[in-house]
This record gives sequence, structure tokens and C-alpha cells, in this order.
Amino acid sequence: MANTDIMLNLDNPQYYNNRELSWLAFNKRVLDEAFDLKNPLLERLKFIAIFASNLDEFFMVRVAGLKDQVQADFNKPENKAGLTPKQQLNAIAKQNHILVEKQYEGFTKLQHALADEEIAILEMDDLTDMEKNTLEDYFDEQIFPILTPMAIDAYHPFPMLLNKSINMAVVLEDTYEVEFKTRKNAIVQVPALLDRYIQIGDSNRYILLEDIISHFLYKFFKGYRVHSVTEFRITRNADMTIHEEGARDLLKEIEKELRKRKWGAAVRLEVRGKKYDATIVNFLLNVLEIHKDDLYIIDGPLDLTFLFRFYKDALVDHENLIYQTLIPQHPQDIDSKESIFEAAEKRDVFLHHPYESFGPVVDLITEAAVDPEVMAIKQTLYRVSGHSPIIKGLKQAAENGKQVTVLVELKARFDEEQNVHWAKELEKAGCHVIYGMNFLKTHSKITLIVRKKKEKIERFVHLGTGNYNDSTADLYTDMGIVTTKRKFGIDATNFFNYLSGFTEKPEFNHLSMAPFDIRTDFIRYVNEEINFHQLRGNGHIIAKMNSLTDKEIIRKFYEASQAGVKIDLIVRGICCLKPGIEGVSENIRVRSIVGRFLEHSRIYYFHSNGDERLFLSSADLMTRNMAKRVELMFPIYETSIKKRIREVLSIMLNDNVKAREQASDGTYHYVEAKPGEALIDSQMTLYDMAYNVLEDEE
Repeated sequence: MANTDIMLNLDNPQYYNNRELSWLAFNKRVLDEAFDLKNPLLERLKFIAIFASNLDEFFMVRVAGLKDQVQADFNKPENKAGLTPKQQLNAIAKQNHILVEKQYEGFTKLQHALADEEIAILEMDDLTDMEKNTLEDYFDEQIFPILTPMAIDAYHPFPMLLNKSINMAVVLEDTYEVEFKTRKNAIVQVPALLDRYIQIGDSNRYILLEDIISHFLYKFFKGYRVHSVTEFRITRNADMTIHEEGARDLLKEIEKELRKRKWGAAVRLEVRGKKYDATIVNFLLNVLEIHKDDLYIIDGPLDLTFLFRFYKDALVDHENLIYQTLIPQHPQDIDSKESIFEAAEKRDVFLHHPYESFGPVVDLITEAAVDPEVMAIKQTLYRVSGHSPIIKGLKQAAENGKQVTVLVELKARFDEEQNVHWAKELEKAGCHVIYGMNFLKTHSKITLIVRKKKEKIERFVHLGTGNYNDSTADLYTDMGIVTTKRKFGIDATNFFNYLSGFTEKPEFNHLSMAPFDIRTDFIRYVNEEINFHQLRGNGHIIAKMNSLTDKEIIRKFYEASQAGVKIDLIVRGICCLKPGIEGVSENIRVRSIVGRFLEHSRIYYFHSNGDERLFLSSADLMTRNMAKRVELMFPIYETSIKKRIREVLSIMLNDNVKAREQASDGTYHYVEAKPGEALIDSQMTLYDMAYNVLEDEE
């Protein structure tokens, strides 16, 4: 039996998963989907691309941040698993090399499967002479004029290469020197503006741009023989340091930092392993100051994010190789003949995307824009689509003379450039644009529409777990409500006044706000659940989120588990909590669902001795969300909506197709159906339910 004194020390690093390693475990679950034969072939290919894209961002931000700490001689262990920055980097390198090897193993298998469907990514040696001649003409006309070979010598220093660009290091031999062959080096960058692959004729056969360039490189170097070509790709530190204190114009500060992002310090070097020059690789490691642990010799093409585009091109003639098209259904809480405003006047409206249409959320803005009775629209925007109907509606509303106030979060990572663009567009249309708050990201999802009807002011409030992005609304699972309850309207008004003016944080009727209240309120609810359990023995907490990293909340979960409270956690990504540890977390179960849709909704449920409390939130239970972001958590009061959300949670907790559970050592394994047990894919079950509800109404 374990030592009780040790087990009660909830700061013991053995009870926690490291944040970065837990993220790698999540990305492995994404990669596992590429090997799942239940997924259609092209969808499996897309999971390879998602894995690659995730990994790029991980290196640009998380690995880069750890390297900055090492560079600054910061050796303090992180506060959960107790690993120093150097230890984290070593562990990341060890695990990630295994994952990348598995990624390319999967890609090779999928290439063989694609060949069976007469879809192929070829190499030059696979082509006929006639096809090579056609490609040579294409190279001469379309590629050659764009490329610029860059010599490397005393007069030509090593060039500053763009983040995530594919490059070729070329070693040349002077053909005129017979006895002593002198070698020279050059760099050729593969242009990002050209298509990454070329279709061969009218077939489903393709060849990569870099293979064409490599084959015809000799045309640039007359008088020299190409000795070797080494394809490589650099990933750079892309985290932004925004100096908000004293910045007169945050918009300009963001734009300045965006220009720097392309040229940050190198943090990863990928080299295509087909044929590379070891001397050149050592040269690159030296000139780029990259540690050998961050060198990845790749058994296949570099940068597999091109498979996103390839997926779309290949499916033109192969729709049988993708998921069946699912159409979001009309929301259950809105009658087919009602507008969103008419429905919300009668009842709180619950929306569950992508199973139910995102259309009513767009309608809130577009209908308000032309409604003569609407006086004001206020909204927070974190990420929106490239052709956002929300933005269009807000601009139209301002042009129609309505008071439009929009908080555009300029610090939304990797959407900064697009958000700068939208901020300028909205300002031109006459909207009042706020750029966020000093040192905090505004991540809350809230809209307030003020309407004057028969001399009476009405307030319509939308609160959600996801962004106002019509594109991702078809891919992410999110929830929201539209309410006209008076105190929600007052809370929304006070919230926007707090964001836009100079005032103390308001006292809300219903809302909890980070960085002030959410953690405190959440811990209070857990404490109350502990008390209920000690009195009644029926304590139960269910929490669904993207990530769980906040140590204070994790400790509180451990305390609740020690008191006997049953805790079910549905955590898609990072989870620093370890379940199933005797005396610490034996009453906690952790599962992760990775499937067709990206699980994005945040749901927090407390049994409360049968008087169930249920909250939705924009916030994950992460330290950054609790302390460094403006977030909102809001209660659900309507019994019918509570029932629907509780049913969603129940279905997810019974998923035995796409769910994995975490073991006490931090590893994850698929939940397997018991003999005779029905298979439950929670996402498909929820879609079928939305479809069947509509069918019943008709």
C-alpha cells in the first residue's frame, strides 16, 4: 500500500503530466486517426496534414519559448511535473522523433492505398520521356523565370530564409577544373506562391514542385556540375513580443511584430532523406545554430500540410473516399417559421453547432443591420472567416446609422494579420473598434443587440463557447444561447462598458468573468459539490474542455476525488491531471474524443444534490484562460436546455468508437466496446439526433 503522507502531497510531480508532453500525446491521437481504417482514405490523408500543421505551430510557439528560456539561463522547473526547460526540450525531441517517423510511415501506407484508387504522387523517374519533356517546357516557361539561385561565398552570406519555406542547398563542382575540383554552394528557395504539385495530363497523377525544380536545377549553373541537392525546411520562432505599455497604436505595433515573425530564430531543421549531403546538413546546423535534437531527417516530402489542398483536388473524382456530407440542421429551439429574434422573445434559444446550423448567429447580425428598430450592436471578435458575413453585417449596420461597437482581438495568435485587416475595414465603415485590453487577450464570445420596440428597450444577448466564424462552425463542436432575460442584458451591457471605457470590473448578476472570477467561482462550486457528497454521497462533476492545465483547479479536483466525488473529464487536448492514482485521483476518469469534428465546446456540470448546475464558457481550465484572458462563463437555467446538454455529455461519456481514456501513467488507449455492446460514435450520434428531430417536426 502506498505511503499516505506521500499520497496526500498534492504537489508531487508524479501526479501531473507535463503540458508540452501532454500536447504531443494529443497530436499522437490526431495521427492515430490516419491509421484508423474506419475513416475514409482521403480523410486519413487529411489527418496527416492536421498533425503536420499542429506540429509547425508547436515548434514556432512552445518549443521556441522553451529555447528562449534556456538561452536566458532560466532553469526553474515548471510547477506541475517539475521539468526544467532543458529537460522538457530533451523529452520533446525524444517523443517527437518517434511521432514524425510514424507520421511518414502512415503517409507511405496511404500512398500505396491511393495508388489502388489510381491516385498517385510520383517522382521524376516514374514518368515517361514524353511527360518529362512536357514538364521541362513547363519548368522553362513557368518556373525558371521566378527562381533566384543565391550563391554562398565571401561576397554572398547565407541568406535569411523565410519561416516554413522549402529550400534546396546545392553543391556545385567546377567542370573546367580537371585535377582539383573546387566546390561551391548555392541556395534555391522553392517559391511559396507556385502550386506545390503539378498534375500530369488529365490523370490523377501528380508530381511535387520541388522534384521538378531539383531535376532541372542544372539549367541555372552553366559551367558547373550539380554534385548534390539537399532539400530542407526551417521552422522559426514565431511568437510575438508585443510592447503594449506605452504603445500609442496597438495596430501599428502588431503590424511591426508580424513582419518580424518571418525571420525569428530557427528552432527546427527538416531535411528530406531521399538524397542529402551530410556535409551540407552539418553546415546548416552550424549556420542556423540548431541543436542536433532538432534535426529531422524526413523519409518523404517536406511539409505535408500540402495535403490539405491535395485532399480537395483528389476528391473531385473520388467523393467516395471522404466523409459523407452532413448538413447542419435547423435548430430545434427555433420554429421553421420564426426568425431568431421572434424565437428569443419567447424563450431562451439553445444552439449546438455543427449539428445545428450557425445561420441563426449570422442572422442576429444581418437582420439587426437592416432592422429600423435596432439601435446598437456590440460584439467581441476573436477569429472570423476570410469572407465573414458577420463582418459584412456589422459594416452594413454602421452604414445604416446604428451604433456598432466591436472588440477585435488583435493578439489572436496566427490570426493577427487578418484581424488587423478587419479592424481597419470596420473602422472605415463607421464602427467603433476596440483593440482589446492591455496585457490580456479578449477570448469571450458575446453579442449584445439593443432594440427599441414600442418605446421599450429590448436586449438580445448571444453567449457562446466558440468563435463568430461561419467556416469553422461546420467543423468545430460549439454551443451557445440567445436570451432576452433582463439581467443577462444588464450583464452584457456592463461587460461591454467595462471593455470600452474606464470603469471598475462590474458585479454581474449571472456572468463569471476571467481574469477575476471564473477560477474562484469554479473552485467554490467544486467545494460545494464536496460538501453535498459528504452529506448525501451523490457528488458528481462533469467538465468538458479543450485543455486542462491550471494547477489550482487540478488540486481541487484531486481533493474532490479524495472526498469521494465522482469526476468525469472530457479533455480533447492537453491534460496535466493524471486520473486513477490511488488515494489521489482514483475517482476521476479522463477521456479524449478525436474524430471528424474538432471538439471545442466548454461545459461544466455539478450535480448539486439533484439541483443541477450547468455552465457553458469560452474558457478552458488553463492558467492562461484564468489569469491572462478576458473570458466569460455563463449559467444555463432553462430545464429543457439543461436536459439537452446533459444528454450530450452522457453520449460523449459512452462513446466507444472515437474516445480514448487516460491511464494513471498518462498514456491513452481507445475505449473498446464490451461484447454485445452497441457501438457509439458520439459525434455521429449527435448528428443523427439533430436530423431525426427535424424529421419528426416535419
